[in-house]
Amino acid sequence: MANQQREAITESLLVRPRLDDNGFRNEDGGESGGGGGGAGGGGAVLNVASSNVTTVGYSSPTQTGIMEDLGLSVAEFSLFGSLLTLGAMLGAIMSGKITDLLGRKGSMWILNVFYIGGWLAIAFTEVPWLLDLGRFALGFRNGITGYLMPIYTAEIAPKNLRGRISTLGTLMVCWGLSFMYVVGPFVNWRTLALIATVPGLLQLPLLFFIPESPRWLAKVGREKDLEAALQSLRGDKVDISEEAAEIKDYTESLQNASKGSILDVFQKKYTRPLLIFGGLLILQSLGGIAAISYYSGAIFISAGISSQVGLVTLAVVQTLLGLVGIILVDKVGRRPILLVCSAGLCLGSFLTGLSFLFKDFNWWDKGSPIFALIGLLLFMASYTLVAGMTWLLISEVFPVNVKGSAGSICNLVSNTCNWIVAYFFNFLLEWSSAGIFFIFSGFSGASFLLGAAMVPETKGRSLEQIQAAMFGHSVE
Repeated sequence: MANQQREAITESLLVRPRLDDNGFRNEDGGESGGGGGGAGGGGAVLNVASSNVTTVGYSSPTQTGIMEDLGLSVAEFSLFGSLLTLGAMLGAIMSGKITDLLGRKGSMWILNVFYIGGWLAIAFTEVPWLLDLGRFALGFRNGITGYLMPIYTAEIAPKNLRGRISTLGTLMVCWGLSFMYVVGPFVNWRTLALIATVPGLLQLPLLFFIPESPRWLAKVGREKDLEAALQSLRGDKVDISEEAAEIKDYTESLQNASKGSILDVFQKKYTRPLLIFGGLLILQSLGGIAAISYYSGAIFISAGISSQVGLVTLAVVQTLLGLVGIILVDKVGRRPILLVCSAGLCLGSFLTGLSFLFKDFNWWDKGSPIFALIGLLLFMASYTLVAGMTWLLISEVFPVNVKGSAGSICNLVSNTCNWIVAYFFNFLLEWSSAGIFFIFSGFSGASFLLGAAMVPETKGRSLEQIQAAMFGHSVE
């Protein structure tokens, strides 16, 4: 009965008739498009992911050093920390338009300047305003990259590898976060900022060789460049004629049906998936990822665990689960991983809340740290995959004519909720250290229910097939 209800809800989301078991139209019983991987595709995606070493973890191990060297008050350092999220909010607003205007590759050039410039400003600053400017620039870059990376990955990767490559990008972000946590306490804050410029410097020569997104080239009418980029991505010996024709025809049909306005995303057929995936991002953000990422070291200490032991263990667990995700995402699908990891977020927050509850009431002194360690590891490991799955689905579901607008909206609501959670977390922790994690668990549970009821499967289909099934555009 429950399966029948879920299938009915999924079919109401997908407007085309004759759906297969994955929720998609299947008239010929086969899978079109895709093709081989090609070295160009893998290298291009690794290039994007390599520069996405997150700046979220920088402020935690460097707080004391920065405050002492620059004479900052607690309020001034709090401003420095919050500027990352404020910059990301501005970047989120502009992400869709910038990547549509400059192209995916052109945007990477601009964002690399912000990345390197931001870290150099922090490394060599002698005054607080330059420190804050560098932090804001990094946040602005993160806000756009958070949208660009999954979009570019989905648009260039063959359908049989799209999930794995997207998960690899998410895994590299987690490695960057873990690097900041583990290495940060042992080096000077200026040295750590200089080390962080390395991925951006490595990306500079690679940008000359990676191809532009074929689907963006089709959107702007550069058909010859589209074929050249697609051939580079799939390999010289692969016949790309069928896939190139499908991309051209589908993009042309979208442009004929679209007014080319930012308001196109609010058409009835796009509103439902926008609410579903925007809702998922809101619930995931309110589930506490920003707060736990910012303050995981402090949370470990509060729970009676060595921060170094906890953070190193966290890095190992995230890596292992990320590798498992890379293996499974194109075999079992996006939806099962999303649901399992959403349940992991819920359970992880609940166990962490229990540990603080036991500690507050002195119920089980020996067991409290164990619950905290298991809960935080489960939460952060689950988020390694759940965020990547959500953005992968967004990049797959929305067609190129509204992808920029939809991505900007989703990116903005996610970053806004992250800022709210990070800002109020310390106040809520003082209110009830156990209660705040139970609240996080509730929001994560709600994201599981929304995903179970509304999110369809997308594995094994080209982007054009996915979007035709959802919105009724022909791929013929």
